[in-house]
Amino acid sequence: MIQALNEALREEMRRDPTVVVMGEDVAVLGGIYRVTQGLLDEFGPNRVMDTPISEEGFVGAAIGMALMGFRPVVEIMYADFMACCMNQIVNFAAKMRYMTNGKLKVPIVIRAMMGHGRGHGGEHSQVPATWFLNVPGLKIITPSTPYDAKGLLKSAIRDDSPVLFFEPYVLYRVKGLVPEGEYTVEIGKADVKRRGDDVTVVAFSAMVPRALEAAERLSEEGISVEVVDPRTLRPLDKETILDSVRRTNRLVTVEYSPKTWGMGAEVSAMVAEEAIEYLDAPIVRVAAPDVPVPVSPPLMKMTVPTVESIVSAVKSVVGV
Repeated sequence: MIQALNEALREEMRRDPTVVVMGEDVAVLGGIYRVTQGLLDEFGPNRVMDTPISEEGFVGAAIGMALMGFRPVVEIMYADFMACCMNQIVNFAAKMRYMTNGKLKVPIVIRAMMGHGRGHGGEHSQVPATWFLNVPGLKIITPSTPYDAKGLLKSAIRDDSPVLFFEPYVLYRVKGLVPEGEYTVEIGKADVKRRGDDVTVVAFSAMVPRALEAAERLSEEGISVEVVDPRTLRPLDKETILDSVRRTNRLVTVEYSPKTWGMGAEVSAMVAEEAIEYLDAPIVRVAAPDVPVPVSPPLMKMTVPTVESIVSAVKSVVGV
């Protein structure tokens, strides 16, 4: 996935001279996870810029650049640090296009690495994608494969609205097929990662591979699971999810953010409002507990949904 993201940035910077990259350590070091490696050598310091350790300052600067005709791609080292620039994202970037009736465009992409698994504790292990679901004006992207990561990042850079692009840490080294030619992935279009007939599992980001592994295990027991990856949480592709639930008649949601007010809650409410008559069993949500992520490895593992917990949830809704 790291290579796919790097290719997307490189291709878009070659295609459009207004695309610039900025953030902490993105230039000289190439980012702490090397997503921006080599960009400084090709495009120079005027388009690949290291910033001070001030998220509010450099996100604000990027918003100003976007208003002046640039397309800045900002890297925030850990998604948790979006709390440091919440005012810039929520009160400025998200609202300017709407409040000016489209006269002002804010083509900014904010990339951030998120997720559990590093043992870095509660301030560096959160899944903030769901923080922003209640903010109109933002687009929120959560890829789960190298193919989707590259195609969606290219689409995000070309979009005239502010986009939050959340990259799952645990999938950075995951391999997958990526075409050599030019392609993009449509923002707001879900992907059915696996077809099935007995139950729909809606999972996002790092939970998609676990849902697919659970589906494979369940197939050995004769349970056919359909796995739907929204890919973008906002806008949400309601029709793909609803069409799936109307066929399978059952729904399980999987996320590694806390359960309360999360993605699963929104998807569950949407299905209850628009397709409740198709359900043959109660909806089940699999999610992280409502606690900060511990540093202790054994405790940390207890805060992340497992393949086993997904299998158990599916079995409960199909009556096994």
